[in-house]
Parts: sequence; C-alpha cells; structure tokens
Amino acid sequence: QVQLVESGGGLVQAGGSLRLSCATSGIIFSLNAMGWYRQAPGKQRELVATITDGGITNYADSVKGRFTISGDTAKKTVYLQMNILKPEDTAVYYCNAAQIRGGLRLDYWGQGTQVTVSS
Repeated sequence: QVQLVESGGGLVQAGGSLRLSCATSGIIFSLNAMGWYRQAPGKQRELVATITDGGITNYADSVKGRFTISGDTAKKTVYLQMNILKPEDTAVYYCNAAQIRGGLRLDYWGQGTQVTVSS
C-alpha cells in the first residue's frame, strides 16, 4: 500500500517560517520527481515546487526566493522550507510523487497538511 505522509504544517504569523516533510512507503519503483502542491479554499490545486531525480527544481513564481524544495527521489523523501510566509500562502499543502512508466505518468498524493499564515 502506497502512503505519502506530510508533516510540519501549522499556524504561523506573516513573515515566519515552516518546514514541511514528506515520507513515503510502499512505492516500489523509482520516482522521476517529487513535489509540493497546495490548494486554498475555493481555488484549484496549484504547483508550489518540484524536484526531479536529476535534482532540477521548479518553483511557482509566487514562492520563488522564499521557498526551497529539497529531497532525494532515491530515498523517496522531500522537504519544503518556507520562509517569509504570507497570508496568501494559506492552503492545504500536498506532497506528490511521480513515476513515468511505459510512457504514462503515475501520481501519488499525500493527505495534505494545513498551513495557515495569520496577518
């Protein structure tokens, strides 16, 4: 059974920091990428940051310079350091793990962790 478990969310004041962690289990084959997505109330889920098995990172424009993704696709762990948090960063943050197998993309998702930034 595949499981992705996020931790590290919580309530923080604007300007503060949080570090999210994601641990996986039950994923047998290697991963091509891992990442973080978020969904605010009434909005669609959006990409926050991703990291590939080659170490290439990608960030949403809204978090560049404030958030840093790190991790190891071989160990199937990923982290998100979030600094200078803003109220608009408030959302449920989801861990994602992706595999490309036979030309098809398989996505695994965690249950999400709430991040609330107060003004």
